[in-house]
Parts: sequence; C-alpha cells; structure tokens
Amino acid sequence: MEVFYASREGGEALLGPEESLHAARVLRHKAGDEINVIDGVGSLFVVRLTEVSKRECRGTILQEIPGWGSHPYRLTMAVCPTKNLERFEWFAEKAAELGVDRLVPVIGERSERESVNMERLRRVLISACKQSYKGRLPEVSEPQSVRDFIASPAEGLKAIAYCFEGETRRLSFADALRDYKGDTYTVLIGPEGDFSPEEAGLALAAGFLPVHLGSSRLRTETAALTAVEGVYFKYM
Repeated sequence: MEVFYASREGGEALLGPEESLHAARVLRHKAGDEINVIDGVGSLFVVRLTEVSKRECRGTILQEIPGWGSHPYRLTMAVCPTKNLERFEWFAEKAAELGVDRLVPVIGERSERESVNMERLRRVLISACKQSYKGRLPEVSEPQSVRDFIASPAEGLKAIAYCFEGETRRLSFADALRDYKGDTYTVLIGPEGDFSPEEAGLALAAGFLPVHLGSSRLRTETAALTAVEGVYFKYM
C-alpha cells in the first residue's frame, strides 16, 4: 500500500512539493484517483484527488482511520547525537518504524556532537512512518543538555544505561521491563564516551533506574535501538 504524507485543511488533504512530485510524476496519479494519506497526528485518510500537479496535489477526504498503526505504550528516548550524524538518523528511522513517541537529542559533558539537522531528521521520520504504516510522527524536541533533561518532569519507568564500573548495581533492562506494570517509559542513552559520573549521579538522584543492555559493548545508536526493541517486544 502506497502511503503519502500531507497536511489536513478542513475536509481536504494537501500534499507538499516532494510528495506531490512523487504522486504526479513517478506514480502518475490523476484527478479522481484515491490515495492513502497520513497527517502525522495519528490518522490514515483515504483521499480522492481533485487537483494533481508536480508542485501540489490536493484531494477530498473520504474516510478517516484514527489511531492507525498506534502502539499501547508511550516511549521517550533521550539519546546523545553520535559524532557521525548518519548513525543517529539511522537510529531515529528504525525507532520510528518500531514505535517511539518522543525523541530528545541530549548533549552530555562528553558528547562529540552538539547539534542535529532538525529538518533532515523530520524527513527521515516521515519516510519511516510511511514505510512502517504509522499515522503519528514521533515528536522531536530541540537539543538540550543531559542535566536539563534529567531535571525535567517524567512519568513512568525512567532508565539510564550507564557503565557505572561496578560501584552501582544495575538491573537488566529486560528485567526492568518485566517488573514494571505501567505503560510509560523514558530511556536515557549517552554518547560514545558515556555519561560523566556527575551526570549519572544526577540521574540516579532524580529517580532513574540504572540498567544494562547485555554483556556486549554497544555503540550509542545500537544501545538506543536495543532499548526501543525491548519495549516494542514487551507488547508483542
């Protein structure tokens, strides 16, 4: 099933230039054709095209399917951007395909990157949601410091994946998920050089549960995706 991304204007859906070009030139849609559209807010729409051009396609909404491709939990992933930004974008893409509600790029004391291309990241997420049949785009917050994120309110299970070098007992993330009976999760993943001891201490003081993701030494993006998969498979 081909899925497009569009904005909703009353009873109509409006495709942007990139989506319109694909619909009109590549797939050769014409006025009167019916297409499937997501709005990024959670619904799938069946739309009959009324105007078709490579710059703008517009159509009438015939049917709305709310909660399309939704999941029964809420997951926030706070992850330090990788030095190679493509690795962070790869994580964001795969997390969106599995199911994540909010992505927060966090900047730690040992981070080697302090910025992300927000517009490019949004395009990655739109493509991932169309691919995986999800109606809602993950919310992407502006980058903030690890300390600020730790200090911000968060409900449910809060976990930090950090080495701790033996001074703090860590629970496996799988066990933490099994023991937790709620449906709201926040996971904090550090940079290649890990969190600083001070940042880790602040997280513990704020109620974050120290966890590990197994015996392998994982890259930042692999650790983050492993956490997303853990929550995803809990509900399968």
